[in-house]
Amino acid sequence: MSVATPIHDGWYTPVAADHPAAPLLTASAVRKRCAAVMAAVERGRSPFFQWNADALPVAAAYVAEAIRRDYPDLDVPYHSRWRHFEVGGVDRWQGLCSTLPDADALELARVAIDLVIPSVLLDAGAGPDWRYHDAANGQTHARSEGLAVASVALFASGALSDDPAWPLRTDAKALSALSAAQLASVFQVDADNPLVGLDGRAGLLRRMGEVIAGTPAVFGTPARLGNLVDYLLAHADGGVIEAEFILTTLLKALGPVWPGRISLQGVSLGDCWHHPALEDELLPFHKLTQWLTYSLLEPLAAAGLEVRGIDRLTGLPEYRNGGLLLDLGVIRPLDPAFHTTPWRVDSPPIVEWRALTVIALDRLAVAVRAELGLDAADFPLPKVLQGGTWSAGRRIAAQLRPGGPPPLIIISDGTVF
Repeated sequence: MSVATPIHDGWYTPVAADHPAAPLLTASAVRKRCAAVMAAVERGRSPFFQWNADALPVAAAYVAEAIRRDYPDLDVPYHSRWRHFEVGGVDRWQGLCSTLPDADALELARVAIDLVIPSVLLDAGAGPDWRYHDAANGQTHARSEGLAVASVALFASGALSDDPAWPLRTDAKALSALSAAQLASVFQVDADNPLVGLDGRAGLLRRMGEVIAGTPAVFGTPARLGNLVDYLLAHADGGVIEAEFILTTLLKALGPVWPGRISLQGVSLGDCWHHPALEDELLPFHKLTQWLTYSLLEPLAAAGLEVRGIDRLTGLPEYRNGGLLLDLGVIRPLDPAFHTTPWRVDSPPIVEWRALTVIALDRLAVAVRAELGLDAADFPLPKVLQGGTWSAGRRIAAQLRPGGPPPLIIISDGTVF
């Protein structure tokens, strides 16, 4: 695929403040619109689910117990991709940094962003059969952790850089040329080790190369993902930047990457789907982009930026957080076949379950903080997720089902979950 020519004043697809898509490219839109779905369910207007408020205290106690077990001092880091890079007690990021002894703090932040953005985009469900063998550390990992470790190997190989002299960077030219075969080789994919959505993942990275090449306002020329930190520094106020600004920047800059999604007057709405509880039926989640925003907090802090308003982002509506709510009976399917039916990501029950998950996580966070005796300032939502709902979702799944699969079946194309 050829690299796109920069257009539209430095943006691949510009989104003016008065564009009808602009209000949907925010975390506040996610929360407000998901709340409308929750209200409809609570009024008994859903053909799919019941909301069981009585189960919320039980779920809060379960999550609080998980937090105390894993973080006895309650010093919980933010939920982000960086936790997966540390799986098995190996600090893989520091291993990369040790090869860059002359890099200053700003360049290390650029390299960190070069690593984490592709890793997050590759962090869709791997499927139950795929494993990654980390030979250097004698470890084998599956699912999100395996994808994270494999993405570090991909980055370290120099496959995402077009400059052999600077292998630890991610630029448009290398992304645009990345093949599914290259990805399969690094990710150890074969007939006995299948990875869900391999072609979709490679296509997503190629498309990102095209899009960032057409967005020099954010990613510079030649386009490099790490240049995002310079854009955000330039738009900070006294070294302070709002989390919503980061999210909206990513949604506008990377929105055109997502394939086959709903668009509004030429602007891709990304992780946005139809639901009849909304007047225009448009229900955004922006799960991967919010996960990416959480994963940028540490690199941006290293670059000297203070990110405020983190709790304005939402919880992530995916199969661990949402699975926890199903497994503990907070969200109750009206039809037991929900658990055994293979669902597409745009299926109405999946869209509704995700909306309920967003609002349920807000309510659960309040109850978990009460269990721990902490307030939102000390224990913001990303810590509740990390400590937290994601690991508790995995734990309850392992307790209830051999191998710990989630309590529902989603047909993934490798670009949503």
